[in-house]
Amino acid sequence: MNLCDFAPEYIRSIQPYQPGKPISELAREIGLDESYIIKLASNENPLGTSPLALDAMINTLHDIALYPDGSGYELKAALSKRYGVDPAQIILGNGSNDVLDLAARVFLKPGAAAVYSQHAFAVYPLVVQMIGANGIAVPARDYGHDLPAMLDAITPETRIVFIASPNNPTGTLSGEDELFRFMERVSRDVLVVMDEAYYEYLPEANKPDSIKWLKQFSNLLITRTFSKVYGLAGVRVGFGLTHPDVANLMNRVRQPFNVSSIGLAGALAALQDAEFVQKSYALNRAGMLQLTDGFRKMGVEYIPSYGNFISFRVKGDAANTPKVYQSLLRQGVIVRPLGIYEMPNHLRVTVGLESQNKRFLESLEQALSELN
Repeated sequence: MNLCDFAPEYIRSIQPYQPGKPISELAREIGLDESYIIKLASNENPLGTSPLALDAMINTLHDIALYPDGSGYELKAALSKRYGVDPAQIILGNGSNDVLDLAARVFLKPGAAAVYSQHAFAVYPLVVQMIGANGIAVPARDYGHDLPAMLDAITPETRIVFIASPNNPTGTLSGEDELFRFMERVSRDVLVVMDEAYYEYLPEANKPDSIKWLKQFSNLLITRTFSKVYGLAGVRVGFGLTHPDVANLMNRVRQPFNVSSIGLAGALAALQDAEFVQKSYALNRAGMLQLTDGFRKMGVEYIPSYGNFISFRVKGDAANTPKVYQSLLRQGVIVRPLGIYEMPNHLRVTVGLESQNKRFLESLEQALSELN
């Protein structure tokens, strides 16, 4: 027998996560100059990185021969002050994906189950399958989470429920009251992972006060990231906030030095850069209006979004979607197909700079005209 045949079947059947196509890859494939290509596929910040974070990371380079602070003391202290939680309630991760993985490693095992929504972040079923646990995908309601149905889907074997708000890739948002009612009703022996990767892009009126819920619900884990609004996707820093006992278990399986010294320095500085966050938020709001106005003028159906991205439907049958996607690639515009999310008629585009949004809309109009 082949050595690989001895790996568990649930590992051998995993379909690896497919990230957005890199600019360099498209340049190689079709011979375009990299400077001509715009990537609007991975929900990255079009403004780049917080200037304060960039300076802090550069200043850290002379110490990269040394291991980072494995406890992340300074970043935890800053997060503790910002969010009013004890440092013992904080888990640092190599991006918030890492924190999702840690939760799965601690609370899932073969025979256990996790609940998540249809059309939700692809990493949820991935980390569940990696453990050999059972994933329960609850049908979406208007592309968003059907929280009452998710509650009903919980079985005695369920140990985790994943909730993304805003949700990626649909951009839908669960209301604060609905989320709180869910937390009140869910059993305390089920960990609720509230993925808030796009929290900073929410208008103040739509931001749930979820961190205050940590005092009431010992089974709540809130995950956030520095990859989006702070522009640190390349150095991978995320964090979780939860009950100290849950954090203690997760830290037991966390890899030593899972966040680099460069990432720690960048995140610490970015947390203080309120001006950059506000500028990123304002740019995103304006860009979202630019895109939705363009969609309406073209008669393109879209899902209203609370993130820094928006998903739109390609007219006709599912065969048209790859045609539009390929046309956009030929024009040097990278977006994200959503077939893996059971949305074969949809593509997702990140909100970019005004000029990038304009070029995307022009390229989309050209791609759609080619279908006729």
